[in-house]
Amino acid sequence: MNATTPILEIAGLSVSFATPRGPVRALRDVSLVVPRDRVVGIVGESGCGKTTLISSILRLLAPNATVDAGSIRFEGDDVLAMGNTALQHLRGGRAAMVFQDPMSALNPVVSIARQMIDIQFRNGAPKAEKRARAVAMLRRVGIPDPEERIDGYAHRFSGGMRQRIAIAMALLMNPALLIADEPTTALDVTLEAQIVRLIRDIKRDLAGSILFVSHNLGLIAELCDEVVVMYAGEVVERGDVRQIFHAPRHPYTRLLLACDPARIPESGGAGAALPTIKGGLPDLAALPSSCIFAPRCPDAEARCLHGAPAMVDLGAGHAARCVRAGND
Repeated sequence: MNATTPILEIAGLSVSFATPRGPVRALRDVSLVVPRDRVVGIVGESGCGKTTLISSILRLLAPNATVDAGSIRFEGDDVLAMGNTALQHLRGGRAAMVFQDPMSALNPVVSIARQMIDIQFRNGAPKAEKRARAVAMLRRVGIPDPEERIDGYAHRFSGGMRQRIAIAMALLMNPALLIADEPTTALDVTLEAQIVRLIRDIKRDLAGSILFVSHNLGLIAELCDEVVVMYAGEVVERGDVRQIFHAPRHPYTRLLLACDPARIPESGGAGAALPTIKGGLPDLAALPSSCIFAPRCPDAEARCLHGAPAMVDLGAGHAARCVRAGND
C-alpha cells in the first residue's frame, strides 16, 4: 500500500436479498472510490441502496444477502475475502460507522465510560489512560464537563449529545475511514447544524476520509468534496460537488436538486408547493431491461426503453448513466 492507494475502492458490486418472491437485486454494478483525506457523499431517495452499500463495506449484511459480483478493497485489502480476525480489525479499528439513530446507538444499561473504554479493547494501555482518552474525545466533540458526565448513562443526554458521543466513540481508534449513515436524520434543525459543523471540524483537524450518506442535498453540498448519486440500486451519476450541483447530467440528479426546499424561490411564498418526482421506485424483484429511471424521466426517449444505458465518462471524474449525458 502507498500514499496514492484509495482508502476504499468498490468495483462492480452487486448484492441481492433472497425473498419468497425471488431475489431482490438491491445493488447492481455499483462502483465508487473514496480517496485519502476526502469526503465523499452518497445521496438518493430512501430505498435507493445507500444503507445496503455501506453495510456491504463492513460486511454487516443480513443473513439472506448475497454478494453476486464485484469487489470491495479497503486500503488495498480484499474485504470480501477477509476472515473473522481481519474483519474484527477492520470494524472499529480501520473503519468506523456512525449510525443514523442516536437514540438507539448507545447501550442504555451501560455507562458511557464503560462503553468508551471497552471500545478501546485493541489498545493495551491501562484503564486510566483509556478513560483519559475517552474524556479528551468527549471534550473534542463538545460534551460539557466530560470528566463528570462520562459516568452517566445514555438517557441523561439529549439526542444531539448522544450523536456527539457516538461520533466520539467512532473516532477513538483513529479510523482511516469514518462512515456517517444519515447522522442528522433524527435531529432538529439546530442540532443538525451543530453536527454538521462538528463533522466539518473533524475533517479539518483529524486525518482520514469520510463517507457521508444522506438524502439532504444541503448537507452534501456543505460537507463533501465528491458526490455519488444513487437510484434504485445503481449509481446514476458521480463527480465532484461542483459538477453535481452546478452541471448535473442525469435527469434524476436534476430532479433531486429541483426538489431541494432551499432552491424554492422566495417569491413562491410560504404556501408554495414542494416539487416532487412523479412515480415511485421500481420493483427490485422484477427489474425492467430498459433504463431503470425511464418511467419517471421527463426526458425519456424511445431508445431509453431498449436496454440499460452504460455509464458515460464526461471527463474530469464526472460520469452519468444516461444515453443523453454526452449530448447535453
